[in-house]
Amino acid sequence: MVKEVNQKQFEELLSSGKTVVCDFWASWCGPCRMLAPVMEEVSECFADAEFVKVNVDDNSELAARYGVMSIPFVAVFSDGEMKARSVGYLPEEEMKEFLSANL
Repeated sequence: MVKEVNQKQFEELLSSGKTVVCDFWASWCGPCRMLAPVMEEVSECFADAEFVKVNVDDNSELAARYGVMSIPFVAVFSDGEMKARSVGYLPEEEMKEFLSANL
């Protein structure tokens, strides 16, 4: 399951030491809406990671901090640091490959 979080919740999650997969998105973004069901599906396959999404319009400071210039932007965080990122829509199999290589 992918949970929507705000900046404070995201920072708490990162400081918890968990592996976090974050989908930076916006409601007006067509590719973001296409990616949402893909993220829900792949989140079931990677139970050891916490899947969240951050609305860039509501959390612009957070998006800027991580260099989010285009969305959808999926980032993998480990030990509080961004370890990998993917920009743009990926179909389910490609997203699974990306996450398998980076989790």
